[in-house]
Amino acid sequence: MSSTNDAAVPPSAGEGGTAPVSEDAGPIDAVPVRHPGRWVALVVIAIVFAMIISSFVTNPRWDWPFAFQVMNYSPVLEGLVKGTILATIGSMLIGVTLGIVIGVMRLSDNPVLKFVGFLYTWFFRGIPRLVLVVLFGTGIGYLYPRFDIGPFPFSQQLAGWLGMSSDLTLFTFNVNQISSTLIWGIIAMGLSEAAYMAEIARAGIMSVDEGQREAAAALGMKPSLSMRRVILPQAMRVIIPPTGNETIAMLKDTSLLMALPLSTELFFQAQAIGNRTLKIMPTLMAACLWYLVITSVLMIGQYFLERHFGRGYGNTSKQAKTDTNRTRLMGLTIGGGK
Repeated sequence: MSSTNDAAVPPSAGEGGTAPVSEDAGPIDAVPVRHPGRWVALVVIAIVFAMIISSFVTNPRWDWPFAFQVMNYSPVLEGLVKGTILATIGSMLIGVTLGIVIGVMRLSDNPVLKFVGFLYTWFFRGIPRLVLVVLFGTGIGYLYPRFDIGPFPFSQQLAGWLGMSSDLTLFTFNVNQISSTLIWGIIAMGLSEAAYMAEIARAGIMSVDEGQREAAAALGMKPSLSMRRVILPQAMRVIIPPTGNETIAMLKDTSLLMALPLSTELFFQAQAIGNRTLKIMPTLMAACLWYLVITSVLMIGQYFLERHFGRGYGNTSKQAKTDTNRTRLMGLTIGGGK
């Protein structure tokens, strides 16, 4: 015969040594872990940020009104469009197109193509971009003042050997006419960028599972068709982020075009205005603000491209919300709708 005190005794533990939890138990009042170091870091960051803002606002040497005025000058806007944006687009078009070709060559089974791709990346990755800009802007015109284009190589020498009055030249291209111009700058930076894009493309192609290539071959696709239709679309998920970084870097590297010298360039025009007005810092800040604006636009475009090509991979915010709702629904079903 049990006593009345048995009702106060907690239930005994099961075989696993864990007491069963009552369904009527209330919510757990857990105490969150304190992180005093985070608050100290937040205070320090806030103080430093306030000091920087105060320096920008109170120091008259920044001369922000004049900096905003310089941003709207016609030579600066012309340099922004013609020298910075146009050069970035042209260089990246050359770099991306040629880089994909070089990257595919490096993955080829043909040893000659593989060696040529390696030689290209070795050379253009080893030469600084500023040196390439100066070399193409001044050295090419000095070494080859003009190009005589004929129907086949060495047509001029062959015409001399045959005693012909004509040298078989179809047309002549004067290199000095385009030296120290935006064209040579775009070509130099585009060829340099192609070496880096080749490695990015190679890494993206290698990230695609080999089974995708085998499946495309089983469907009767040629290697070139499977590369365009199957491999590259999947590799874009890996290629887009570093390509966005390279585009932003190229935007900033357009300031190297002033070494040609190229007057239609943003940094050149800002520096020229600063030298004339003796207001160096405001004009430099005007150029910095334009670089920040264009870079921000490129970062937004990169975000949407990554989200587009990353569909079906990873755990995006929309997919995470769907998974959470599905988990809750399963919990309600298993728990009997409680």
